[in-house]
Amino acid sequence: MKQEKVFKPVSGYYAVVLILLLIVLPVLAIIYYQMVWTVVFIVFGLFGLAGLVAVSPNESRVLVLFGAYKGSIKDNGFWWVNPFFVRSKISLRARNLDSDPIKVNDKLGNPIMIGVVMVWKVRDTYKSAFEVDDYTMFVDIQNEAAIRKLAGRYPYDNLEDESAHLTLRSSSDEVNQMLEQEITERLSIAGIEVVEARINYLAYAKEIAGAMLKRQQASAIVAARTKIVEGAVGMVEMALKELSKKKIINLDEEKKAAMVSNLMVVLTSDKDISPVVNTGTLYQ
Repeated sequence: MKQEKVFKPVSGYYAVVLILLLIVLPVLAIIYYQMVWTVVFIVFGLFGLAGLVAVSPNESRVLVLFGAYKGSIKDNGFWWVNPFFVRSKISLRARNLDSDPIKVNDKLGNPIMIGVVMVWKVRDTYKSAFEVDDYTMFVDIQNEAAIRKLAGRYPYDNLEDESAHLTLRSSSDEVNQMLEQEITERLSIAGIEVVEARINYLAYAKEIAGAMLKRQQASAIVAARTKIVEGAVGMVEMALKELSKKKIINLDEEKKAAMVSNLMVVLTSDKDISPVVNTGTLYQ
């Protein structure tokens, strides 16, 4: 496989001076000395104008002579090359790719919507020009293929797979690093350097979004209730110990059970409790 090679062109300013001499001097010779044969130099001078090329910063020109790759101009400036060279312009500037969210299936088969933003630029002009047909389209297609492969490797979250250490939603740094590595491997054939790649949109597909939202809410409620119950049990235990320690009141097992029941209702209820004042004896 051929590699990129840098072509060193001739300064365009020197070439302009030489071309002007090839044109002006024969014109003067024809006018003053009737040297008509010098028109040949005028033709060469006019033909030489076609070899002038200006290269802007962070741009390049890929040079091909009768189907043979001769090199790439990467230095910005005003240059002159062989007029027979076919010059293809390739930008070396960094570009953004903000892909529209696409529907894919995660590791568990759930349909999700995922979008990626990527910063890339051309590193090897030979590969970009000759290894693929259209390197910009190649970037778009391979980016989508990398997204689908990555999404199929990990679950959206660990609600259904609690043993999953990496998920698309929670392990953003690790997933973005793997995404960047996957895209870099795919685009290396086209001489593309991936500066950065990360997920910028992630959500369940609309057909299951409602159901998954209810499931997440239910999981959050269960987790919150678990913490409330743990705290309530600790408070009841502390209350019983303090009452027994300070000998404020002696409770038999039945009254302890009633007290525990009442405290648990008060502490774990999600609504305000309306107290009932006992005006009789303790055993009523």
